[in-house]
Amino acid sequence: MVTYKDAGVDVERGYEAVRRMKQHVATTFDENVLGGLGSFGGFYSIENAGVDKPVLVAGTDGVGTKLKLAFLMDKHDTVGIDCVAMCVNDVVCQGAKPLLFLDYIATGYLDPQKVEQIVAGVAEGCRQAGCALIGGETAEMPDFYPAGEYDLAGFTVGIVGRDRSISGERVAEGDVLIGVASSGVHSNGYSLVRKLVLTEGRDLSAPVEALGGKSWGETLLTPTKIYVKSALAACAAADVHGIAHITGGGFIENIPRILPEGLCARIERGTWPVLPVFAELQRMGGLTDRQIYNTFNMGIGMVYAVAPDQADALMASLRQSGEQAYRIGSVQPIASDGERLVLA
Repeated sequence: MVTYKDAGVDVERGYEAVRRMKQHVATTFDENVLGGLGSFGGFYSIENAGVDKPVLVAGTDGVGTKLKLAFLMDKHDTVGIDCVAMCVNDVVCQGAKPLLFLDYIATGYLDPQKVEQIVAGVAEGCRQAGCALIGGETAEMPDFYPAGEYDLAGFTVGIVGRDRSISGERVAEGDVLIGVASSGVHSNGYSLVRKLVLTEGRDLSAPVEALGGKSWGETLLTPTKIYVKSALAACAAADVHGIAHITGGGFIENIPRILPEGLCARIERGTWPVLPVFAELQRMGGLTDRQIYNTFNMGIGMVYAVAPDQADALMASLRQSGEQAYRIGSVQPIASDGERLVLA
């Protein structure tokens, strides 16, 4: 007789993982969550959302090859925050409040203790975002992943009133671009980061002078900043025309996504402090300014576009929420070269 366990899948480990994660998941629940973990689907009521003409906004993303650093450092309690951040930061760019979150963890060998650490991070991210972790999937897939490795992805749904939604279509010439500081590299560009940093013999735990005394491991595993609460407060305090989440593709890909045809973003370098990690990565890779601004966030995680008379109110709200905010540029007519973003 050959059992499922003989084939590499131990359902008892799965049950133990669920038992361990339940305590973390429950900390994210609010009065709108109906039922607990373990059903075939998660229930979330929107009858008390208090939103006029409600529109649901959905987003999904993963952590990417940043996970490779987690494997090397054997640290698994922060990547869940990254997973939540990559999803909810996208949704809030539309002015939507994230309501619920689902995660997906797949691995070749299901280690209940490790899964608990991952889900604890997901729950922490959900608490920071103010959304409920109402379900997910943990899949044990023998022979599919290298030993000790896993993949992690997530999915979120938010809500916004149709008349309060933000699409970028109102962004206009003369709008001010306000950037909000990032916590570090966030969760993008790690294939390049690993190529530059993971050289033979490098100790990821050793302090690095160029990183302000922090190690590469600590610096690169710093979780992605979650901007939901400050963004929602900012949208209530000012008339926001557009919001860009600076993820893969950096400034050059993401800011033009909120610009109507015929307009470009002029970014004034030197108007915010570029984090040491980016200067060091640029030096190590011999990257041009355009290359690095097309890969990393350069110390700015979110960019708002507002009319000039709304800029002070927006910045005041962001700073009241504890964010570091900077005027980093403006929206201008597109130049003859057709570039949608100009680095000044």
